Parts: sequence; C-alpha cells; structure tokens
Amino acid sequence: MLRRLLRIVLALVALGFLGYGLAANWHDTTTALAAMSPWAVLGSFAAVLIGQFCMLLAWREILAGLGTRVPVRIAGRIMFVGQLGKYIPGAVWAYAAMMELGRDHGSPPRRTFATISLGLVINLGVAISIAAATLGTLDAVRQTWYIVLLVPVIIVCLHPKVLTWGLNLALRVARREPLESVLPGRTVLVAVAWTALGWLVYGVHIWLVAGHPSLYVVATGAYAFAWATGILTVVVPAGVGVREGALVLVLGPIVGTPAALAVAIVSRLAFTLADAAAAGIAFVLGRQAPSSAVAYADQNGSGSTALTPDRNLSGSPEA
Repeated sequence: MLRRLLRIVLALVALGFLGYGLAANWHDTTTALAAMSPWAVLGSFAAVLIGQFCMLLAWREILAGLGTRVPVRIAGRIMFVGQLGKYIPGAVWAYAAMMELGRDHGSPPRRTFATISLGLVINLGVAISIAAATLGTLDAVRQTWYIVLLVPVIIVCLHPKVLTWGLNLALRVARREPLESVLPGRTVLVAVAWTALGWLVYGVHIWLVAGHPSLYVVATGAYAFAWATGILTVVVPAGVGVREGALVLVLGPIVGTPAALAVAIVSRLAFTLADAAAAGIAFVLGRQAPSSAVAYADQNGSGSTALTPDRNLSGSPEA
C-alpha cells in the first residue's frame, strides 16, 4: 500500500514538473509555432515518436539479453512511464520508477537497473559518435573536441566482460545482487543498431522545423551533440536549458540565432509532448497484460515462467 502511494505521489510530481516546463515556455513556443508550417511541426512530433520507438526496441533487446524478455507493450510501460521521473530534479527518480515497474512484470530490480545503465551508455556513445562524424568541421563543436575522446572509452566499456564487470560494480554500490550472466555480444550489436536508427530518425525532427532541405546531416549531428551535452549535465532535469543552448550553439551560425532558438523551443515541446503521449499509450496498452500473473521468458532459466507482480525469479517475495 505504501509503495503504491509513493508511486502515485512521484507520478503526480513528475507530471507537475512536466506541466511547469510547458507553461514556462508557452509564449515563446506559440510564437515559434506561428512562424512554422503546421505540417513541419506535426512531422517533427511524429519523428520523435518513431525515434522513441526505436530506442524502446533497443532497450527491450538489452533487457532480453540480461534474461527477461517481455512483450513490446510491457517494455513500453516500464520504459516510457518510468521515464517521466526524469522531469523531477535528481537522477534517481526515473531509475526508481522503472525498476519498480520492471518488478511488476518479472524483471528483478538489478536487471532493470543494468538495462537502464547500459541503454544510457549506448545512447551516449552513439550520440557522440554521430556528432563527431557530422559536425567535425563546425567551429562551435571543435571547441568541445575533448568529448570525442569518450567514444573509444565507451566502445571498450561495451565489451561483454568489461561491461559485466562495470555493471556489477554499479550494482554493488546500489546494494543490488550481481548479474547472473554476461550480456551477449549480439545483444549489444542489435541494441546499437536500433539506437543508431533512432538517432537518424531524431535528426528528421530538427531538419523539418529548421526549414533548410540540405541540413539533414547537420540537423542530426546538432541534436545528438545537444542531447549528449544535456545528459552529461546530470544536475539539470532532462537537460532543460542546457540542451537548447547547445542546439542554438550549433545551428545559430548556420540558420541564424532567432531561427535556431525557435527550433530549440519546438524540439523541446515535441519531446515533452512525445514523452507524455508515449507514456499514456504505453500505460493503456500495458494494462492489457494479465494482472494476476505476468508471463515472461527467463533466458537464464528453463523457459517461460509465471510470476505474480511482487515475486522474483526464485519465487520468493522480493525485498
């Protein structure tokens, strides 16, 4: 009962911060929208949703590689609903929400924690790689050349043995049990492929509202650079302000500062609305799963197992 009440309170707080972010940018957003084609704005929103779906498939692949395979709609419920916690100041709320939702669907907290962490590492590595490949000639990005040094480090960290060691170290710090197995290399490759496709689709959402048909490559790199900059600023919820500033830094010299500001505002609005829409859709679809027992495939065990929401892999109540 207490756990459910806490979950409701956190959800309301997350929605409150989400609404505050929309209200604070409402005037600038409506002004920017008035100067843009409605079809471009709608297409931008659709591109964000498609990109998020690609990221979901990558996240689900990682979770399956660690031992818990769930339907896409259940993976969406865990990921999209839980990610609303990123709008709350502090880095722990999204983790906590996703781990709790994962527990409801047969994924032990240590697996969900590991999946979130690995998904973040892959996302960051792919984003920085795309930014380095597409924006290397821009003066604004060359001033932050040192970020590119993270790429080989991330590649090394994605080696299955190094990855397992790092995640188990993080789990020990979080006082969680270690992983049962090493993440397969094939799983990493599939997750990287889906993530890269997601970033290429995310580039479309900037390209559409920038209004320059020849800027797709730069638009993709600009958003990848802006997102990586925002995510590395861990003290700011969802990178608010930092991501927009980095996007203007890259696009401003090309399309002009006013146009770059408009693109940044619309981009934030598109992602905020997409986060809310994806969470709502995933919540509704996820509720179609049986409530009395959640069936999932444990790849580290003998096959499909039925769990009640509050039981772990061994069949005993999870602490």
